[in-house]
Amino acid sequence: MNYTTVKNNERIQLSAIPELEYELFWELNVLSLMSEEHNHCVNYFGFPYEEKIKLICCIANDETHTIYVSSSLVNTSTHYPSFTSHVLAFEKFEREIHENFGVQYNNHPWLKPVRYARNRANQDETIATYPFYSIASEELHEVGVGPIHAGVIEPGHFRFICNGEQILHLEIQLGYQHRGVESLFLKKDNLLQRTILAESIAGDTVVGHTTAFVNLWETLCGFEADWHLQFSRTLALELERVAVHTGDLSAMCTDIAYQLGSSVFGRLRTPIINYFQQWCGCRLAKSLIRVGKTNFVYTEELAQILLKILDAYEPDFIEMCKELFRLPSALSRFEKTGVISQDDAKKLGTVGMAARMSGINRDIRSSHPHDLYSEMQHEPIIKHHGDVYSRAQIRREEILQSIANIRKLLQNIPAYSPSTLPLSSPTANSFALSLVEGWRGEICHCAITDEQGALRCYKVKDPSFHNWLALGLAVRNNEISDFPISNKSFDFSYCGHDL
Repeated sequence: MNYTTVKNNERIQLSAIPELEYELFWELNVLSLMSEEHNHCVNYFGFPYEEKIKLICCIANDETHTIYVSSSLVNTSTHYPSFTSHVLAFEKFEREIHENFGVQYNNHPWLKPVRYARNRANQDETIATYPFYSIASEELHEVGVGPIHAGVIEPGHFRFICNGEQILHLEIQLGYQHRGVESLFLKKDNLLQRTILAESIAGDTVVGHTTAFVNLWETLCGFEADWHLQFSRTLALELERVAVHTGDLSAMCTDIAYQLGSSVFGRLRTPIINYFQQWCGCRLAKSLIRVGKTNFVYTEELAQILLKILDAYEPDFIEMCKELFRLPSALSRFEKTGVISQDDAKKLGTVGMAARMSGINRDIRSSHPHDLYSEMQHEPIIKHHGDVYSRAQIRREEILQSIANIRKLLQNIPAYSPSTLPLSSPTANSFALSLVEGWRGEICHCAITDEQGALRCYKVKDPSFHNWLALGLAVRNNEISDFPISNKSFDFSYCGHDL
Protein backbone atom coordinates (compact mmCIF):
# COMPACT_ATOMS: atom_id res chain seq x y z
CA MET A 1 0.00 0.00 0.00
CA ASN A 2 1.37 3.42 -0.97
CA TYR A 3 -0.41 5.23 1.85
CA THR A 4 -1.66 4.59 5.34
CA THR A 5 -5.21 5.34 6.43
CA VAL A 6 -6.08 7.14 9.66
CA LYS A 7 -9.16 8.61 11.28
CA ASN A 8 -9.49 12.09 12.71
CA ASN A 9 -7.66 12.22 16.06
CA GLU A 10 -5.83 8.94 15.57
CA ARG A 11 -2.15 8.38 16.44
CA ILE A 12 0.18 6.20 14.38
CA GLN A 13 3.90 5.52 14.31
CA LEU A 14 5.80 7.79 11.93
CA SER A 15 7.36 4.68 10.42
CA ALA A 16 3.86 3.47 9.47
CA ILE A 17 3.60 6.24 6.86
CA PRO A 18 4.95 4.81 3.57
CA GLU A 19 7.97 6.70 2.24
CA LEU A 20 7.71 6.84 -1.55
CA GLU A 21 10.01 7.91 -4.33
CA TYR A 22 8.86 11.38 -5.37
CA GLU A 23 7.56 10.26 -8.78
CA LEU A 24 5.30 7.66 -7.15
CA PHE A 25 4.38 10.16 -4.40
CA TRP A 26 3.33 12.63 -7.13
CA GLU A 27 1.30 10.05 -9.06
CA LEU A 28 -0.44 8.78 -5.92
CA ASN A 29 -1.64 12.15 -4.68
CA VAL A 30 -2.12 14.05 -7.94
CA LEU A 31 -3.34 11.43 -10.42
CA SER A 32 -4.97 8.95 -8.06
CA LEU A 33 -6.26 10.36 -4.78
CA MET A 34 -7.08 13.91 -5.87
CA SER A 35 -8.94 12.64 -8.92
CA GLU A 36 -11.64 11.23 -6.64
CA GLU A 37 -14.62 13.53 -6.12
CA HIS A 38 -14.86 13.08 -2.33
CA ASN A 39 -11.15 13.66 -1.65
CA HIS A 40 -9.43 16.92 -0.76
CA CYS A 41 -6.08 17.91 0.73
CA VAL A 42 -6.28 18.82 4.41
CA ASN A 43 -2.53 19.37 4.85
CA TYR A 44 0.70 19.12 2.89
CA PHE A 45 3.94 20.15 4.58
CA GLY A 46 7.60 19.36 5.07
CA PHE A 47 10.11 19.18 7.92
CA PRO A 48 13.87 18.52 8.19
CA TYR A 49 14.62 14.79 8.32
CA GLU A 50 17.99 13.03 7.99
CA GLU A 51 19.59 16.07 6.31
CA LYS A 52 16.78 16.12 3.76
CA ILE A 53 13.16 17.32 3.73
CA LYS A 54 10.40 14.86 4.48
CA LEU A 55 7.11 15.74 2.80
CA ILE A 56 3.85 14.60 4.40
CA CYS A 57 0.64 14.73 2.36
CA CYS A 58 -2.76 14.21 4.01
CA ILE A 59 -5.74 13.65 1.70
CA ALA A 60 -9.16 13.34 3.36
CA ASN A 61 -11.97 11.24 1.96
CA ASP A 62 -15.17 12.94 3.06
CA GLU A 63 -17.31 9.94 2.20
CA THR A 64 -15.43 7.21 4.07
CA HIS A 65 -14.40 9.54 6.95
CA THR A 66 -10.74 8.57 6.53
CA ILE A 67 -7.49 10.39 5.78
CA TYR A 68 -4.80 8.98 3.46
CA VAL A 69 -1.26 9.82 4.58
CA SER A 70 1.87 9.35 2.49
CA SER A 71 5.40 10.77 2.50
CA SER A 72 8.47 11.35 0.37
CA LEU A 73 12.05 12.31 1.14
CA VAL A 74 13.45 15.09 -1.07
CA ASN A 75 16.51 17.32 -1.21
CA THR A 76 17.00 20.95 -2.17
CA SER A 77 19.45 20.36 -5.00
CA THR A 78 16.95 18.61 -7.28
CA HIS A 79 14.04 20.13 -9.20
CA TYR A 80 10.77 18.23 -8.81
CA PRO A 81 7.51 18.31 -10.80
CA SER A 82 4.92 20.27 -8.83
CA PHE A 83 1.55 19.01 -7.66
CA THR A 84 0.11 22.44 -8.51
CA SER A 85 0.66 22.12 -12.25
CA HIS A 86 -2.14 19.54 -12.24
CA VAL A 87 -4.11 20.37 -9.06
CA LEU A 88 -4.38 24.07 -8.20
CA ALA A 89 -5.39 23.33 -4.59
CA PHE A 90 -1.72 22.54 -3.80
CA GLU A 91 -0.39 25.93 -4.94
CA LYS A 92 0.06 27.57 -1.56
CA PHE A 93 1.24 24.39 0.17
CA GLU A 94 4.07 24.05 -2.34
CA ARG A 95 4.91 27.75 -2.21
CA GLU A 96 5.31 27.42 1.55
CA ILE A 97 7.50 24.31 1.25
CA HIS A 98 9.66 26.13 -1.29
CA GLU A 99 9.92 29.24 0.87
CA ASN A 100 10.67 27.41 4.11
CA PHE A 101 13.11 24.77 2.88
CA GLY A 102 14.23 25.71 -0.63
CA VAL A 103 12.63 22.69 -2.33
CA GLN A 104 12.67 23.46 -6.06
CA TYR A 105 9.79 22.87 -8.49
CA ASN A 106 10.33 22.99 -12.24
CA ASN A 107 6.74 23.77 -13.33
CA HIS A 108 4.96 25.51 -10.48
CA PRO A 109 2.92 28.34 -12.05
CA TRP A 110 3.28 30.86 -9.22
CA LEU A 111 6.28 30.12 -6.98
CA LYS A 112 6.13 33.28 -4.85
CA PRO A 113 6.84 33.65 -1.12
CA VAL A 114 3.95 33.13 1.29
CA ARG A 115 4.98 34.52 4.68
CA TYR A 116 8.63 35.67 4.72
CA ALA A 117 9.59 33.63 7.77
CA ARG A 118 12.80 34.83 9.41
CA ASN A 119 14.40 31.43 8.83
CA ARG A 120 13.25 31.19 5.19
CA ALA A 121 15.55 29.38 2.80
CA ASN A 122 16.25 32.38 0.55
CA GLN A 123 17.00 35.52 2.56
CA ASP A 124 17.29 37.54 -0.67
CA GLU A 125 13.52 37.35 -1.09
CA THR A 126 12.10 40.28 0.86
CA ILE A 127 8.65 41.72 1.16
CA ALA A 128 9.90 45.01 -0.25
CA THR A 129 10.67 43.30 -3.57
CA TYR A 130 7.58 41.07 -3.77
CA PRO A 131 6.96 40.39 -7.49
CA PHE A 132 3.41 41.63 -7.99
CA TYR A 133 1.66 40.70 -11.20
CA SER A 134 1.31 43.67 -13.52
CA ILE A 135 -0.27 44.57 -16.85
CA ALA A 136 1.34 47.22 -19.06
CA SER A 137 -1.38 49.46 -20.47
CA GLU A 138 -2.14 53.17 -20.55
CA GLU A 139 -5.84 52.36 -20.07
CA LEU A 140 -5.39 50.49 -16.79
CA HIS A 141 -4.46 51.70 -13.34
CA GLU A 142 -3.42 50.04 -10.09
CA VAL A 143 -4.96 50.58 -6.65
CA GLY A 144 -3.05 49.57 -3.55
CA VAL A 145 -4.77 48.91 -0.21
CA GLY A 146 -2.74 48.23 2.92
CA PRO A 147 -0.34 47.06 4.21
CA ILE A 148 -2.44 47.64 7.34
CA HIS A 149 -6.14 46.81 7.15
CA ALA A 150 -8.12 49.86 8.27
CA GLY A 151 -10.74 47.82 10.12
CA VAL A 152 -9.07 44.86 11.82
CA ILE A 153 -5.63 46.53 12.09
CA GLU A 154 -3.83 43.49 10.74
CA PRO A 155 -1.17 43.38 8.02
CA GLY A 156 -2.22 42.59 4.47
CA HIS A 157 -1.80 44.23 1.09
CA PHE A 158 -4.31 44.18 -1.79
CA ARG A 159 -3.12 45.22 -5.28
CA PHE A 160 -5.94 45.85 -7.76
CA ILE A 161 -5.55 46.26 -11.51
CA CYS A 162 -8.60 48.15 -12.77
CA ASN A 163 -10.11 49.38 -15.99
CA GLY A 164 -12.00 52.36 -14.72
CA GLU A 165 -14.14 51.01 -11.88
CA GLN A 166 -13.93 47.40 -13.05
CA ILE A 167 -11.51 45.03 -11.29
CA LEU A 168 -9.52 42.95 -13.77
CA HIS A 169 -7.15 41.37 -11.27
CA LEU A 170 -6.56 41.33 -7.52
CA GLU A 171 -3.40 40.04 -5.89
CA ILE A 172 -3.42 39.52 -2.13
CA GLN A 173 -0.05 39.61 -0.41
CA LEU A 174 0.16 38.62 3.24
CA GLY A 175 3.02 37.93 5.63
CA TYR A 176 4.04 41.43 6.71
CA GLN A 177 4.34 40.32 10.31
CA HIS A 178 5.36 36.68 10.43
CA ARG A 179 4.72 35.53 14.00
CA GLY A 180 6.47 32.15 13.96
CA VAL A 181 3.72 30.37 15.90
CA GLU A 182 4.63 26.91 14.59
CA SER A 183 8.28 27.26 15.62
CA LEU A 184 7.19 28.47 19.07
CA PHE A 185 5.28 25.21 19.56
CA LEU A 186 8.66 23.47 19.32
CA LYS A 187 10.56 25.94 21.50
CA LYS A 188 8.05 25.98 24.36
CA ASP A 189 8.09 22.76 26.36
CA ASN A 190 5.40 23.76 28.84
CA LEU A 191 1.90 22.45 28.08
CA LEU A 192 0.18 25.59 29.34
CA GLN A 193 2.39 27.78 27.15
CA ARG A 194 1.54 25.66 24.14
CA THR A 195 -2.16 25.83 24.94
CA ILE A 196 -1.99 29.63 25.16
CA LEU A 197 -0.16 29.63 21.81
CA ALA A 198 -3.07 27.69 20.29
CA GLU A 199 -5.49 30.23 21.78
CA SER A 200 -3.49 33.00 20.09
CA ILE A 201 -3.46 31.62 16.54
CA ALA A 202 -6.56 33.60 15.57
CA GLY A 203 -8.45 35.83 17.99
CA ASP A 204 -11.83 35.11 16.36
CA THR A 205 -11.28 31.33 16.45
CA VAL A 206 -9.95 30.73 19.97
CA VAL A 207 -12.25 27.77 20.59
CA GLY A 208 -11.66 26.23 17.16
CA HIS A 209 -7.86 26.25 17.24
CA THR A 210 -7.60 25.37 20.93
CA THR A 211 -9.95 22.43 20.49
CA ALA A 212 -7.79 21.17 17.61
CA PHE A 213 -4.69 21.48 19.80
CA VAL A 214 -6.09 19.74 22.88
CA ASN A 215 -7.64 16.94 20.82
CA LEU A 216 -4.30 16.42 19.08
CA TRP A 217 -2.29 16.48 22.30
CA GLU A 218 -4.66 14.06 24.03
CA THR A 219 -4.35 11.77 21.00
CA LEU A 220 -0.56 11.85 21.24
CA CYS A 221 -0.78 11.03 24.95
CA GLY A 222 -3.39 8.29 24.63
CA PHE A 223 -5.91 10.23 26.74
CA GLU A 224 -9.62 9.87 26.07
CA ALA A 225 -11.67 12.96 26.94
CA ASP A 226 -14.79 12.21 28.93
CA TRP A 227 -18.29 13.27 27.92
CA HIS A 228 -18.19 16.50 29.92
CA LEU A 229 -14.99 17.70 28.21
CA GLN A 230 -16.42 16.87 24.80
CA PHE A 231 -19.68 18.56 25.79
CA SER A 232 -17.90 21.79 26.79
CA ARG A 233 -15.82 21.88 23.61
CA THR A 234 -18.80 21.21 21.34
CA LEU A 235 -20.94 23.81 23.12
CA ALA A 236 -18.16 26.39 22.93
CA LEU A 237 -17.65 25.76 19.20
CA GLU A 238 -21.34 26.32 18.52
CA LEU A 239 -21.37 29.50 20.60
CA GLU A 240 -18.29 30.82 18.80
CA ARG A 241 -20.02 30.19 15.47
CA VAL A 242 -23.13 32.09 16.58
CA ALA A 243 -21.08 35.02 17.87
CA VAL A 244 -18.81 35.48 14.85
CA HIS A 245 -21.51 34.88 12.23
CA THR A 246 -23.68 37.49 13.96
CA GLY A 247 -20.82 39.97 14.02
CA ASP A 248 -20.13 39.31 10.34
CA LEU A 249 -23.75 40.01 9.41
CA SER A 250 -23.39 43.31 11.26
CA ALA A 251 -20.21 44.12 9.35
CA MET A 252 -21.80 43.19 6.02
CA CYS A 253 -24.65 45.58 6.75
CA THR A 254 -22.08 48.26 7.55
CA ASP A 255 -20.40 47.73 4.18
CA ILE A 256 -23.67 48.37 2.31
CA ALA A 257 -24.56 51.35 4.55
CA TYR A 258 -27.53 49.57 6.17
CA GLN A 259 -27.26 51.12 9.60
CA LEU A 260 -30.23 49.31 11.20
CA GLY A 261 -28.82 45.87 10.41
CA SER A 262 -25.35 46.93 11.49
CA SER A 263 -26.63 48.14 14.86
CA VAL A 264 -29.03 45.29 15.62
CA PHE A 265 -26.70 42.43 14.65
CA GLY A 266 -23.88 44.15 16.50
CA ARG A 267 -26.02 44.41 19.61
CA LEU A 268 -27.06 40.74 19.34
CA ARG A 269 -23.44 39.58 19.20
CA THR A 270 -22.61 41.21 22.53
CA PRO A 271 -24.56 38.97 24.95
CA ILE A 272 -23.19 35.85 23.23
CA ILE A 273 -19.54 36.79 23.72
CA ASN A 274 -20.32 38.21 27.16
CA TYR A 275 -21.60 34.75 28.07
CA PHE A 276 -18.10 33.37 27.59
CA GLN A 277 -17.00 35.94 30.17
CA GLN A 278 -19.54 34.52 32.64
CA TRP A 279 -18.44 30.98 31.86
CA CYS A 280 -14.63 31.32 31.92
CA GLY A 281 -13.76 34.98 32.53
CA CYS A 282 -12.88 35.90 28.92
CA ARG A 283 -15.21 37.10 26.16
CA LEU A 284 -13.08 35.30 23.55
CA ALA A 285 -13.14 32.02 25.54
CA LYS A 286 -9.46 32.01 26.39
CA SER A 287 -8.67 29.70 29.35
CA LEU A 288 -11.82 27.63 28.70
CA ILE A 289 -10.34 24.69 26.74
CA ARG A 290 -7.55 22.70 28.41
CA VAL A 291 -5.83 19.36 27.82
CA GLY A 292 -7.31 16.52 29.86
CA LYS A 293 -9.35 18.74 32.19
CA THR A 294 -11.47 21.83 32.57
CA ASN A 295 -11.06 24.68 35.01
CA PHE A 296 -14.64 25.84 34.40
CA VAL A 297 -17.15 23.06 34.97
CA TYR A 298 -20.39 23.58 33.10
CA THR A 299 -23.39 23.67 35.42
CA GLU A 300 -27.18 23.80 35.30
CA GLU A 301 -27.00 27.40 36.51
CA LEU A 302 -24.86 28.36 33.49
CA ALA A 303 -27.32 26.55 31.24
CA GLN A 304 -30.26 28.56 32.54
CA ILE A 305 -28.38 31.81 31.94
CA LEU A 306 -27.60 30.76 28.38
CA LEU A 307 -31.19 29.73 27.67
CA LYS A 308 -32.40 33.18 28.74
CA ILE A 309 -29.84 34.80 26.45
CA LEU A 310 -30.94 32.64 23.52
CA ASP A 311 -34.63 33.27 24.25
CA ALA A 312 -33.95 37.00 23.96
CA TYR A 313 -31.58 36.67 21.00
CA GLU A 314 -33.55 34.41 18.70
CA PRO A 315 -36.74 36.44 18.03
CA ASP A 316 -34.79 39.66 17.48
CA PHE A 317 -32.36 37.86 15.17
CA ILE A 318 -35.16 36.32 13.11
CA GLU A 319 -36.97 39.67 12.83
CA MET A 320 -33.80 41.48 11.73
CA CYS A 321 -33.06 38.78 9.16
CA LYS A 322 -36.56 39.17 7.71
CA GLU A 323 -35.91 42.88 7.27
CA LEU A 324 -32.46 42.40 5.75
CA PHE A 325 -33.27 39.58 3.35
CA ARG A 326 -36.29 41.31 1.83
CA LEU A 327 -34.74 44.77 1.54
CA PRO A 328 -34.30 45.55 -2.19
CA SER A 329 -31.30 47.83 -1.66
CA ALA A 330 -29.51 45.13 0.37
CA LEU A 331 -30.32 42.35 -2.06
CA SER A 332 -29.07 44.45 -4.97
CA ARG A 333 -25.66 44.57 -3.27
CA PHE A 334 -25.66 40.91 -2.18
CA GLU A 335 -26.96 39.06 -5.22
CA LYS A 336 -24.50 38.19 -8.02
CA THR A 337 -21.70 40.04 -6.22
CA GLY A 338 -18.38 38.31 -5.51
CA VAL A 339 -19.31 35.06 -7.25
CA ILE A 340 -17.20 31.89 -7.17
CA SER A 341 -18.43 29.08 -9.40
CA GLN A 342 -18.53 25.52 -8.12
CA ASP A 343 -15.86 24.54 -10.63
CA ASP A 344 -13.47 27.26 -9.40
CA ALA A 345 -14.23 26.46 -5.75
CA LYS A 346 -13.32 22.83 -6.36
CA LYS A 347 -10.12 23.69 -8.22
CA LEU A 348 -9.03 26.00 -5.40
CA GLY A 349 -9.73 23.34 -2.76
CA THR A 350 -11.92 25.69 -0.74
CA VAL A 351 -13.18 24.60 2.67
CA GLY A 352 -15.88 25.69 5.11
CA MET A 353 -18.39 28.31 4.09
CA ALA A 354 -16.27 29.20 1.01
CA ALA A 355 -16.97 25.67 -0.26
CA ARG A 356 -20.56 25.27 0.93
CA MET A 357 -21.64 28.54 -0.73
CA SER A 358 -20.95 26.91 -4.13
CA GLY A 359 -22.72 23.60 -3.57
CA ILE A 360 -19.72 21.67 -2.19
CA ASN A 361 -20.60 19.49 0.80
CA ARG A 362 -17.48 20.01 2.90
CA ASP A 363 -17.95 20.14 6.67
CA ILE A 364 -15.76 18.32 9.21
CA ARG A 365 -18.71 18.05 11.62
CA SER A 366 -20.29 15.50 9.28
CA SER A 367 -17.36 14.15 7.23
CA HIS A 368 -14.76 13.64 10.01
CA PRO A 369 -16.73 14.29 13.22
CA HIS A 370 -15.03 14.95 16.54
CA ASP A 371 -16.20 15.44 20.13
CA LEU A 372 -20.03 15.18 20.30
CA TYR A 373 -20.57 15.79 16.57
CA SER A 374 -20.28 12.02 16.14
CA GLU A 375 -23.67 11.74 17.85
CA MET A 376 -25.33 14.86 16.43
CA GLN A 377 -25.68 13.70 12.79
CA HIS A 378 -24.89 17.18 11.55
CA GLU A 379 -26.40 18.29 8.23
CA PRO A 380 -24.29 20.98 6.49
CA ILE A 381 -25.98 24.11 5.17
CA ILE A 382 -25.36 24.19 1.40
CA LYS A 383 -26.02 27.04 -1.06
CA HIS A 384 -25.36 27.09 -4.78
CA HIS A 385 -24.82 30.60 -6.16
CA GLY A 386 -21.39 31.31 -4.64
CA ASP A 387 -22.14 35.00 -4.12
CA VAL A 388 -22.37 37.41 -1.18
CA TYR A 389 -26.04 36.51 -0.80
CA SER A 390 -25.22 32.79 -0.45
CA ARG A 391 -22.61 33.58 2.20
CA ALA A 392 -25.12 35.74 4.10
CA GLN A 393 -27.74 32.98 3.91
CA ILE A 394 -25.32 30.38 5.22
CA ARG A 395 -24.57 32.58 8.22
CA ARG A 396 -28.25 33.10 8.98
CA GLU A 397 -29.10 29.40 8.73
CA GLU A 398 -26.01 28.19 10.56
CA ILE A 399 -26.79 30.54 13.46
CA LEU A 400 -30.28 29.09 13.80
CA GLN A 401 -28.90 25.56 13.42
CA SER A 402 -26.28 26.18 16.12
CA ILE A 403 -28.90 27.57 18.48
CA ALA A 404 -30.96 24.40 17.98
CA ASN A 405 -27.84 22.31 18.64
CA ILE A 406 -27.11 24.27 21.81
CA ARG A 407 -30.66 23.84 23.12
CA LYS A 408 -30.42 20.11 22.51
CA LEU A 409 -27.05 19.89 24.27
CA LEU A 410 -28.40 21.74 27.30
CA GLN A 411 -31.11 19.11 27.79
CA ASN A 412 -28.53 16.69 29.15
CA ILE A 413 -25.59 18.30 30.94
CA PRO A 414 -23.09 15.61 31.94
CA ALA A 415 -21.47 15.50 35.34
CA TYR A 416 -17.74 16.15 35.53
CA SER A 417 -15.28 13.99 37.43
CA PRO A 418 -11.62 15.06 37.18
CA SER A 419 -9.32 12.30 36.00
CA THR A 420 -7.26 10.78 38.82
CA LEU A 421 -4.61 9.52 36.39
CA PRO A 422 -1.74 11.83 35.45
CA LEU A 423 -1.53 12.85 31.81
CA SER A 424 1.17 10.77 30.15
CA SER A 425 3.81 12.16 27.82
CA PRO A 426 3.34 12.06 24.04
CA THR A 427 4.26 8.76 22.43
CA ALA A 428 7.67 8.73 20.75
CA ASN A 429 8.11 8.67 16.95
CA SER A 430 4.44 9.32 16.38
CA PHE A 431 2.23 11.19 13.91
CA ALA A 432 -1.23 12.51 14.72
CA LEU A 433 -3.73 14.76 13.00
CA SER A 434 -6.71 16.69 14.36
CA LEU A 435 -9.49 18.23 12.25
CA VAL A 436 -12.02 20.68 13.67
CA GLU A 437 -14.76 22.59 11.86
CA GLY A 438 -14.37 26.14 13.09
CA TRP A 439 -16.90 28.80 12.16
CA ARG A 440 -14.70 29.76 9.19
CA GLY A 441 -14.14 26.17 8.07
CA GLU A 442 -11.72 23.29 8.35
CA ILE A 443 -8.88 23.64 10.88
CA CYS A 444 -6.07 21.09 10.77
CA HIS A 445 -3.28 20.57 13.34
CA CYS A 446 -0.59 17.93 12.74
CA ALA A 447 2.16 16.85 15.12
CA ILE A 448 5.22 14.60 14.84
CA THR A 449 7.29 13.50 17.84
CA ASP A 450 10.91 12.38 18.04
CA GLU A 451 12.59 9.44 19.79
CA GLN A 452 12.04 11.04 23.22
CA GLY A 453 8.42 12.00 22.57
CA ALA A 454 9.27 15.71 22.17
CA LEU A 455 7.67 17.68 19.36
CA ARG A 456 9.69 17.43 16.18
CA CYS A 457 7.19 19.19 13.94
CA TYR A 458 3.95 21.05 14.61
CA LYS A 459 1.93 22.16 11.60
CA VAL A 460 -1.14 24.43 11.78
CA LYS A 461 -3.50 25.05 8.88
CA ASP A 462 -6.19 27.68 9.24
CA PRO A 463 -9.06 27.42 6.71
CA SER A 464 -8.07 30.79 5.24
CA PHE A 465 -4.91 29.14 3.89
CA HIS A 466 -7.14 27.33 1.38
CA ASN A 467 -9.49 30.19 0.68
CA TRP A 468 -7.70 33.53 0.19
CA LEU A 469 -7.29 33.00 -3.55
CA ALA A 470 -11.07 32.61 -3.83
CA LEU A 471 -11.48 36.28 -2.91
CA GLY A 472 -9.07 37.30 -5.66
CA LEU A 473 -11.15 35.43 -8.23
CA ALA A 474 -14.52 36.48 -6.78
CA VAL A 475 -13.99 40.20 -7.35
CA ARG A 476 -12.89 39.94 -10.98
CA ASN A 477 -15.19 41.99 -13.25
CA ASN A 478 -16.87 43.48 -10.17
CA GLU A 479 -16.70 47.19 -9.49
CA ILE A 480 -14.02 48.13 -6.99
CA SER A 481 -16.72 49.62 -4.74
CA ASP A 482 -18.02 46.06 -4.25
CA PHE A 483 -14.71 44.84 -2.87
CA PRO A 484 -15.45 45.66 0.82
CA ILE A 485 -18.68 43.67 0.92
CA SER A 486 -17.09 40.76 -1.00
CA ASN A 487 -14.13 40.75 1.38
CA LYS A 488 -16.25 40.87 4.53
CA SER A 489 -18.67 38.23 3.25
CA PHE A 490 -15.75 35.78 3.17
CA ASP A 491 -14.09 37.18 6.33
CA PHE A 492 -10.79 35.35 5.96
CA SER A 493 -8.10 35.51 8.60
CA TYR A 494 -4.87 37.51 8.33
CA CYS A 495 -3.29 36.26 11.55
CA GLY A 496 -4.49 32.69 11.02
CA HIS A 497 -2.66 32.68 7.70
CA ASP A 498 0.54 34.15 9.12
CA LEU A 499 1.94 31.30 11.26
